[in-house]
Amino acid sequence: MSPTSNLAGLPAHGHVTFLGAGPGDPGLLTLRAVEALARADVLIAEPDVLDVVRAHARGGVDTPHPKAVDDASAIAEAPSLRAATNLVMEAAKGGRRVVRAVTGDPGLDAYAAEEMLACATEGIPFEVVPGIAAAVGVPAYAGVPLRDAQGTDVRFIDARTASDRCWSEVGASDGTVVISTALDSVAAAAGELVSSGRKPDTPMTVTVAGTTTRQRTWNATLGTIAQVLKQAKVLPSPDGGQPVIAVVGERSAAAQRDQLSWFESKPLFGWRVLVPRTKEQAASLSDQLRSYGAVPHEVPTIAVEPPRTPQQMERAVKGLVTGRYEWIAFTSVNAVKAVREKFEEYGLDARAFAGIKVAAVGEQTAAALVAFGVKPDLVPSGEQSAAGLLDDWPPYDPVFDPIDRVFLPRADIATETLVAGLIDLGWEVDDVTAYRTVRASPPPADTREAIKGGGFDAVLFTSSSTVRNLVGIAGKPHNVTVIACIGPATAKTAEEHGLRVDVMAPEPSVHKLAEALAEFGLRRRAAALDAGDPVTRPSERRPGSRRRRTAP
Repeated sequence: MSPTSNLAGLPAHGHVTFLGAGPGDPGLLTLRAVEALARADVLIAEPDVLDVVRAHARGGVDTPHPKAVDDASAIAEAPSLRAATNLVMEAAKGGRRVVRAVTGDPGLDAYAAEEMLACATEGIPFEVVPGIAAAVGVPAYAGVPLRDAQGTDVRFIDARTASDRCWSEVGASDGTVVISTALDSVAAAAGELVSSGRKPDTPMTVTVAGTTTRQRTWNATLGTIAQVLKQAKVLPSPDGGQPVIAVVGERSAAAQRDQLSWFESKPLFGWRVLVPRTKEQAASLSDQLRSYGAVPHEVPTIAVEPPRTPQQMERAVKGLVTGRYEWIAFTSVNAVKAVREKFEEYGLDARAFAGIKVAAVGEQTAAALVAFGVKPDLVPSGEQSAAGLLDDWPPYDPVFDPIDRVFLPRADIATETLVAGLIDLGWEVDDVTAYRTVRASPPPADTREAIKGGGFDAVLFTSSSTVRNLVGIAGKPHNVTVIACIGPATAKTAEEHGLRVDVMAPEPSVHKLAEALAEFGLRRRAAALDAGDPVTRPSERRPGSRRRRTAP
């Protein structure tokens, strides 16, 4: 009998992937996890990691939420466990590919093994995709190494289930202890270790919301941790039940952590930064801000619409195909998008640019062209602006240039700098409105309130229009908010609207603007440390504000 006929006799079950989603940082998902999520028909995830994994799932994936069931056999500590198991089994028996995502690593999850056994009992095929366990990943982000060259023992304890014997064993040793517990149970865990033989002056770190931009770590000892949390106004708190990772041992000493705390010492760690640009424009800028530890919040201030009279654009695109132009100059990503959409409308593609020289005003516009399948012939070598493009643009030469005309698709409110400069160089310019920019709709009420009330730590203004439009649709940012502007003209507009400009980019580039803000945050952090003050975010200094107990 062939293998195929053997398989034909098996039940038509689906497949279950038990996936470790890590401790919270989306960047810690493994490549294998991303692959599994992209193929899933059903995604069943713990609430803490649902947003982390859902971003990698395909469109239309089913994401049922486990609900507690009235079942005498349900586990009291996790009333939704039986419901989650039932959802997994039901979907798999229906022939669907299921991803069951848990926090950290499935091998250390208290209940994942039971769900795996349920699959095995029913003959449902499954696999396990390991993840980074919180007990390992969180100390790494807190700057607390668990081992060193001396090879000290490391013990992991879940304080919720640890027995007296477990506490006695770790209390009698001098190894590193990693404790998974709740914030309001940390002092009790420290007391257990002291009672079991550990010295009260043994160093201890406690980290909440580890690996996320809400992470916060406290240095103490077993004997002082309760007082440290009280003085920091962390406890008592209604949020005391949130999970934490505590590390006990010499490697968690404050002096060592000051040198190794790479994550919380990022220049903009935990800063909420408002990015008033369209989502497409903001993507790379937001990625850069995240690399500095910030939490970008994108608020479109303009909306892009087709021109009111499309005939001029239609004639120009037809002129591209018939050889009317020597050059086409793109001054924005939106201009690339407008031409591309018109091409698609006519059934054209990048091959229509054959024989035409293409210019891009900067790197982002050039990247949009490359994504379209077009490599620009000219990108400014210096300033990425219309003036920078003109500095590198060749004058018209009737000997070498068979055609003297340039197609310039642009916004309806663009300045005349490029047009005038090209004419001075001897070129004829077809200045065509490719798209209109209009003021976007106001953001949600909570965003408007955060802008006016000082809930944002910084705002990046990349043009004068972003200043005018943001103030128009959402109100003026609070005076504690750090205002960063891309250049003098934008800064002048901000000041005219009553804003204090704190940061200006050294050159008109959004990435240089983000760098300048990061340098500002770094100087601010260093000044606080030199003065012996706690490092706070700008939003924590507004009148009446309270430092959030959980973290930034």
